Amino acid sequence: MISIDVPLWAARLRALRRGRLWSRRDLGERLIEAAGEAEPSLPANAVRAWEAGERRPDPGHAELLCRVFGVDEADLFVGPQSGTTLWHHLTGIPLMPGLFPEEEEERVGRAIERPWRADAGTVGYFERVLDASAVPHARPADLAAVLRPVFAGIEAFRRDARPSARGPLLALATRDAELISGMEHEAGDAPGARAWSDRAIREARETGDTLTEVFALVQRAELVDAAEPGEIVEAAVAARERAGVPAEVETLSRRHEARAHALAGEVELCHRCLEECLEEESGETRAELCAGCLVDLGRPGGAVEILEREPAPAAPAPAYLAAYALARMAHAYADAHERERSADLARQALALARRAGAARALRELGRVHLPPAPEARRHAFV
Repeated sequence: MISIDVPLWAARLRALRRGRLWSRRDLGERLIEAAGEAEPSLPANAVRAWEAGERRPDPGHAELLCRVFGVDEADLFVGPQSGTTLWHHLTGIPLMPGLFPEEEEERVGRAIERPWRADAGTVGYFERVLDASAVPHARPADLAAVLRPVFAGIEAFRRDARPSARGPLLALATRDAELISGMEHEAGDAPGARAWSDRAIREARETGDTLTEVFALVQRAELVDAAEPGEIVEAAVAARERAGVPAEVETLSRRHEARAHALAGEVELCHRCLEECLEEESGETRAELCAGCLVDLGRPGGAVEILEREPAPAAPAPAYLAAYALARMAHAYADAHERERSADLARQALALARRAGAARALRELGRVHLPPAPEARRHAFV
């Protein structure tokens, strides 16, 4: 029987917060926003104390919590779904209200204690959790923290699951490890990104499915700012060497290889990769790739020319990717001595990166060195 050492309401509060991919700070900010002008004071570490069961929210904060989560007070502080709350609290797997029927939640909760019961329904549950977790508004570090216990849950099931469920669970474990690696990359944790990528590749090879392994290798090649150029090239080439690789995946691997050669200053190899993949790229992607390589090769003028010629993307990217793209553009304009344009883009990137928790974008901004203002240059000769 599952048991925990905190009150049920505290466990439910934590599970609801994590299910929305909110940090404790996020929840605090939403409580303040919901209070508006009638804002009650929010003591420091209040959310942590509530979730630990050390202090129950007072009536004012209890009302705000229900408003923020969109639940009745009875559902948050009493409620019938104790089993669901308990196993989510115990495992850390996010509770996502409305995503699953109560019966399905309870069935997975019962299987937590008896992993050999895992079946197609269990696989489908975790697959939908991963789909729901990949949201563009989440901060990378917060999303990685949510995905880690999901990986642990999948691993616990697949070790003891019957053969019919073991293979699909293994593929899901690969996908989860790839997602965590990508989020660690965006959060600026290079060792963590590589470690999770290694794990994804190991899991992929264990599936025996070539395409699963290819995608894991391509994901490794995407860690441009978290791996050495040689590692990127090795992963990209290994992906293409597998039989039956789709053309779009082969092109993607060449994109990453081109960027790695540019980072290493290998002009001819970079150009060769670009020539081999550009025919398959859309105009927007082609511009992004060429401009990025030119910046890394120390040719910002050509990068700026490409960037100014291309229209803005139609679909909005996740905030952390948009921040990185802005930072790269600011870098290009700075190296091309376009001070005002670079400064404007850098300010936009900085605001977005801070809001999105985009450490990779912040690191790129650290490479932006604005040329002196014209006034400063004139004073230097006086």
